[in-house]
Amino acid sequence: MNEFTHLDETGKLHMVDIGGKPVTRRRATALCRLEVGPRVFPLLLAGRLPKGDVWAAARLAGIMAAKDTSRLIPLCHPLPLSAIEVEFTPEPEDHSVAIRATVSTQAQTGVEMEALTAAAVAALTIYDMCKAVDRGLVIKELLLLEKSGGAGGHWRRGQDTPEISSRLGRTGV
Repeated sequence: MNEFTHLDETGKLHMVDIGGKPVTRRRATALCRLEVGPRVFPLLLAGRLPKGDVWAAARLAGIMAAKDTSRLIPLCHPLPLSAIEVEFTPEPEDHSVAIRATVSTQAQTGVEMEALTAAAVAALTIYDMCKAVDRGLVIKELLLLEKSGGAGGHWRRGQDTPEISSRLGRTGV
């Protein structure tokens, strides 16, 4: 078997055939952090930014992005998504927002890219809605936290990154 699943035996890119794989429940959670800085942070929390409801816009953008992942990322399969959750946790100690996106499906392939895309686009939306106040925002730490289902089974980040895992229990916006 070819080590690179998206390359055929001649080295050409192709979409992996998942037709023979069983349909299983699959779920993935991704995290993205956005440093908004001391000028934007209180305005964001108070809902006083000039472009309106940042949380609602970013949540909707993340949901829409997850649904469109196969159109954005080459070779991703279009999937029937069962649920998409986008949550925000303000982090006052460094004037940041943690964005957590969880995506579920019953399908033949996983939803890791959908969760990552949702978190990233939610962060981009917050950036867009805050840039009138400060363009120095920083999007960082986009990563997969957990995935389950399929032949790969359950995988979870955490033992090697306790600082990320410790933020997961906070309540969000």
